[in-house]
Amino acid sequence: MSEPLLEVSGLKVHFPIKRGLVFDRTVGHVRAVDGVDLQVRRGQTFGLVGESGCGKSTLGRAILRLEEPTDGQVRFDGEDLRDLGPEPLRKMRRRMQMVFQDPLSSLDPRASVESLLTEPLTVHGLAEADRQEFGRDSARSHAAKASSMLDVVGLPGSALAKYPHEFSGGQRQRIGIARAMILNPDLVIADEPVSALDVSVQAQVINLLEGLQDLLGLTYLVIAHDLAVVRHISDVIGVMYLGTIVEQADSDDLYAEPLHPYTIALMSAIPIPDPDVEDRRERILLRGDLPSPANPPSGCRFHTRCPYRQPTRCDTEVPALRAVEGTEGRLVACHWAEDIRSGAVHVADPTLLVEPDVPVPVAGARG
Repeated sequence: MSEPLLEVSGLKVHFPIKRGLVFDRTVGHVRAVDGVDLQVRRGQTFGLVGESGCGKSTLGRAILRLEEPTDGQVRFDGEDLRDLGPEPLRKMRRRMQMVFQDPLSSLDPRASVESLLTEPLTVHGLAEADRQEFGRDSARSHAAKASSMLDVVGLPGSALAKYPHEFSGGQRQRIGIARAMILNPDLVIADEPVSALDVSVQAQVINLLEGLQDLLGLTYLVIAHDLAVVRHISDVIGVMYLGTIVEQADSDDLYAEPLHPYTIALMSAIPIPDPDVEDRRERILLRGDLPSPANPPSGCRFHTRCPYRQPTRCDTEVPALRAVEGTEGRLVACHWAEDIRSGAVHVADPTLLVEPDVPVPVAGARG
């Protein structure tokens, strides 16, 4: 098994809530990320899923220090990123890149595609290296690299002279991917890379990311809310809820047997292509909305919506993310994971079970 490239320990990102016109007073904090632990191994794709507002994107930005963490540790290739000053961090970021959710807002509308792709080479000092090697032809070398990268992502070289608004959404995302890949990074964080695209284009972009991983030996952290997308691309999946990871497992194991009540409810919302199986299975309804991260529930953060909630422990005791007995590599933050798995603990409120053939929307699912 390969060594971890990225290790996150106890990572927290809290945003202060300010009040007062003259004297700003901090009256509380939004706990967007609140104690996350994860490891991503070299060459692996780690998928991160959860409802909107659970802290997925903030976690990705905090790993790259686009948001400054409040507490915790982020180690990249053995080096703690929080200890790095501005210049060492800038050099390290050449090896860590991000693909953003909306390419139209992340690409400068006044810059040509050639400028967008060659700017990272200049920022990270590769222009000077090329100038020493190629002399006055360094600019031509940069353009050749940009054209070659466009070819890799499936766009013609003629796109170099165009601007972002001249492309479709899928083509713009390919440009964003090319910009991230041109520095040949080790780690790429893809924040909802296909959520802004038409369904017909999503599969093409996912297949492109997989092909680039094989070609360049990349490591991915993929953030998404679409469970089908995450299953297709991920080796390991972490499920986030209200700033914390509640379950982590290999992709196949998680989909075959989810163990955390939140994951069970999410999986029950995924349509099954076999109509006979779909009509017979039970679905679990999550009542209510995601609680506010400014005032999270005591104890288990999921207990206010949990169909398996028990009168003891759930309301007062925070469950640790721990290995589940009888499984291999499964981490679950639930006091009753083994009992739920064995059937000793059942759904506490029968009204949360949706009978077959009764179409009811499930919280966390997107239609």
